[in-house]
Amino acid sequence: MSPVLDCRDADQLLPALRRARQAIGRGELIVMPTDTVYGVAADAFSAAAVARLLAAKGRGRQSPPPVLVSGPATMRALVAEVPAEVDRLVERFWPGGLTIVLPAQPSLTWDLGETHGTVAVRMPDDRFALELLEECGPLAVSSANKTGRPAALQVDAAVDMLGDSVAVYLDGGLVSTGVSSTIVDATGLVGDERRPVAVLREGAVSRAELREVLGDLLEPDPADPDEDDDA
Repeated sequence: MSPVLDCRDADQLLPALRRARQAIGRGELIVMPTDTVYGVAADAFSAAAVARLLAAKGRGRQSPPPVLVSGPATMRALVAEVPAEVDRLVERFWPGGLTIVLPAQPSLTWDLGETHGTVAVRMPDDRFALELLEECGPLAVSSANKTGRPAALQVDAAVDMLGDSVAVYLDGGLVSTGVSSTIVDATGLVGDERRPVAVLREGAVSRAELREVLGDLLEPDPADPDEDDDA
């Protein structure tokens, strides 16, 4: 059985970081706490590790995982361009529950799946996750569950679903929010023909909060007939 290490225990914290870092370096999977839900993580630059992550979840290449980063500087190294509006989103909501899709840096040699030249990036608001990202670099991370089942809010639920497909489980207790991140597509802000930002998944950050930052650059909610571009 894969080990479960308690990150809340000061005596286990450094060994947990070391075991997690070693597993990532070998191309294996780990489960880690974040501020939203537990995530299953792999080296973002190892195609074999990412394929292992997708297989563990029961997903295909058509569902590429987001990438967690330790801060905006790392994001800038992964994406082709950061529009001013994205800078404002990052300033307001990072670290936190907002995942931003942007065109990927074309010089990067990685394979996250069928991304169509984009990457989804997020900086989590969790001390342990950020320490791990500082040590390991960007990680491909998806919710720690089998596809179609609820995301794990405690490590035991992740163990039950993913079992020995994961090398190391890191226990941070009950996650702080239990709500998945909001995902926005900001690729339309890059290039000459600018398009509004689209909400791909609603979660920890609300549309109202996004509109406070983006104004009319946020795509109207198709479910709300009263929300329009202008009147």
